[in-house]
Amino acid sequence: MAGATASDYIKHHLQNLTYGKLPAGYERADGTVLSQDTWTMAHGAQEASDMGFMAIHVDTIGWSLFLGALFLFFFRMAAKKATSGVPGGLQNFVEMMVEFVDQSVKETFHGRNKVIAPLSLTIFCWVFLMNLMDLVPVDFLPQLFHMAGVEYMKVVPTTDVNATLGMSLSVFALIIFYSIKVKGIGGFVGELTLHPFSSSNIFLKVLLIPVNLLLEGVSLLAKPVSLALRLFGNLYAGELIFILIALLPFWAQWALSVPWAIFHILIITLQAFIFMMLTIVYLSMAHEDSH
Repeated sequence: MAGATASDYIKHHLQNLTYGKLPAGYERADGTVLSQDTWTMAHGAQEASDMGFMAIHVDTIGWSLFLGALFLFFFRMAAKKATSGVPGGLQNFVEMMVEFVDQSVKETFHGRNKVIAPLSLTIFCWVFLMNLMDLVPVDFLPQLFHMAGVEYMKVVPTTDVNATLGMSLSVFALIIFYSIKVKGIGGFVGELTLHPFSSSNIFLKVLLIPVNLLLEGVSLLAKPVSLALRLFGNLYAGELIFILIALLPFWAQWALSVPWAIFHILIITLQAFIFMMLTIVYLSMAHEDSH
């Protein structure tokens, strides 16, 4: 971005490649006026904002699918080449990951469900790979895509709150599904309305239902929100620091980016682990039918 200010540089690197619909009569950033409703790529943050709720972050979806496919490819390759003899490096790595996740599930999940362990393995590896993209130099991939005619390119999906919220809402849907499946509709409603405050007096119990529903409802809804924002906030802050470091003189970039990258390895691993563990904990709570 020759001639751009530091502010322009930061805004450019934090802008997603957005595809959406602009209405007829809309004046675009280059001065052209649309004669009809048009689905197109946004030219800048304002156009992306004006596209509204139905706009799609193409880079977030593209990199998420690519990294998910990469995870499946390597794990499938390891499974097909698995041997009872001396294992190769890939098999050793996959077995280590499977054992690590399996042990975490056994220690935390107290129900019986064959879905939890594969789900946890997928979450940890997928989120870790998405976080790992934060270690790619901030200008490397965006510059490659710029030479191919693509103006904006954010390569870390977890720095997009839409991606983290989408994953957390999927976990939330599983929480609701298993809560109803294990406890039944009545048990699930009772859990929301009869706890934490209860009484043997029927009249008082009825009066406490709105209070319990408010407290338990907020607690339930806070799970996907906190799950999404925790991951997004940590990775977004890490990406922003890398962008700020890239604005410094060359010698300062190396002096600061290498230590920060080494420290950031801990962050990206820890955030993937936390997302996985909270998912296991929430689903374990959904399987508790003691009330």
